[in-house]
Amino acid sequence: MNNQERELPIAFLGKELGFPPLDKASEEGLLAIGGDLSAERLMCAYRSGIFPWFNDDALILWWSPDPRMVLFPQKIRVSKSMQKIISYGQLKLTKNTDFEAVIDHCASIERKDHPGTWITPNMKKAYIELYRKGHVQSYEVWREDMLVGGLYGVDLGHVFCGESMFSLVPNASKFALIRLADELAQKNYVMIDCQVPTPHLKSMGAEEISRNVFVDLLKRKV
Repeated sequence: MNNQERELPIAFLGKELGFPPLDKASEEGLLAIGGDLSAERLMCAYRSGIFPWFNDDALILWWSPDPRMVLFPQKIRVSKSMQKIISYGQLKLTKNTDFEAVIDHCASIERKDHPGTWITPNMKKAYIELYRKGHVQSYEVWREDMLVGGLYGVDLGHVFCGESMFSLVPNASKFALIRLADELAQKNYVMIDCQVPTPHLKSMGAEEISRNVFVDLLKRKV
C-alpha cells in the first residue's frame, strides 16, 4: 500500500484464545469481534475483565467498558420495603437447583430497555456447559412451589460476574441479589461485576469504577 496501513479499530478473533489489551476497546467498550463461545474462551474472557454481549443476528461481540458497574457485597442497599418483604418469609432461595429454568426465563422475559434477547440458543448452550463444569452458579427464588425469580453468573472464586436476572413477581430479583450479596460478603468476595449501569442496580448500591481499578480488583487474591 502507498499510504501507511491503518489498523482496524476493533480486533477480529481467530482460533487463538487471547484477547487484545483492554485499552484497545472502543469508547463504548467494544474490544473484539468473532471467535467462539467455548468454555475455555469464555473463562479466559471473564478472568481478563471481558464479557460477550450481542444480538441474535450478529457476530459475537466482546466488551470491556470503562467505567464498569460493580456492587461491593458489603455495600448492598436494602430498602425498608425490601426488609419487610424478606421478614415476611414468603420468598425462598435455592442455589443451583434449576439453572436451565433460570436461564430460560432470563432469555424470554421482556425488558423495556433491551428489546429482544442476547441469550441466544448458542449462548444458552455455552453457559449450560460452563454450569456443568462448575463455573456458573444460579440462584432461584421461589414463592410456594413456583419459580418466580432468579439470577445466574460466572463464579471466579473471588469475584461473581453477574450475567442476567429475572422477576415474575415484584422484587424477586432484588431478593436474589440481596441473598447473593450476603453470601459473598461472608465469603469475602471482592465484588459482583454488574457490567453496565442500570437504575435498578444503582438503587441497590452498585457503583461505577474505572476499568483500571476493576482489573486491579479482578487480579486481587483473597
